[in-house]
Amino acid sequence: MVAEVQVLHLLEGARAATGTAVIIDVFRAFTLVPCAFARGATRIYPVATPAEAEALRRADPGRLLAGEVDGRPLPGFDFSNSPAAMLRANLQGRQLVLRTSAGVQGLLAARAADEVLTGAFVNAAATAAWLRARAPARISLVCMGWNASERCAEDEACAEYLAACLRGEAPPFAPIVSRLRADPSGAKFFDPARPWFPEEDFEACMQLSVFPFAVRLTGDAEGRPCLVRANPDPPPGKTPGAL
Repeated sequence: MVAEVQVLHLLEGARAATGTAVIIDVFRAFTLVPCAFARGATRIYPVATPAEAEALRRADPGRLLAGEVDGRPLPGFDFSNSPAAMLRANLQGRQLVLRTSAGVQGLLAARAADEVLTGAFVNAAATAAWLRARAPARISLVCMGWNASERCAEDEACAEYLAACLRGEAPPFAPIVSRLRADPSGAKFFDPARPWFPEEDFEACMQLSVFPFAVRLTGDAEGRPCLVRANPDPPPGKTPGAL
């Protein structure tokens, strides 16, 4: 059976998502998440506010905090929303708490969906494989955009790419990279007046299918939403986080 695939947008799209929802945030939250798992994180807690993140760390001081507001790092957090910084971190056995303005808000809003995955280019092939294996009747691809309120080219490009993969196609990726680099959403990573968007993050986000696992939303023993790897670990000998 071929799934019905719908493309939705922003926070209202996340709320309307049904079936299996893929919440897409390429720049940068859902590139960061697979990077964190590849560097050894055991689970990632998505939270709506910085205060919620801080409360989770008070409950378990071993948890690390990552995130942003309006793209800028949060005071007192261990990490910003930088995938490149995450790839340099040793997260072995650690739990991460993540607050972002778009992707995380979409995860928490997708309450009508039967299952929720994250979406980005870095694990696109694994996400498409997971969807094909699960064979849901409906797939909702949700493009979260900037601050979950303004549509952005990178998330829509990722939705188009995933939809093509689900049709069995393999679209060329280099033209997508070039187009996004020139788009305002990609150009910000090359603007010296905005150092909180480092150039290395663009490069990290524009790697295709380098992580062999999807990421899904589940709940911990206390019922708190958390993200986990959806697919088996990579074969022995593969370097975690290698791009």
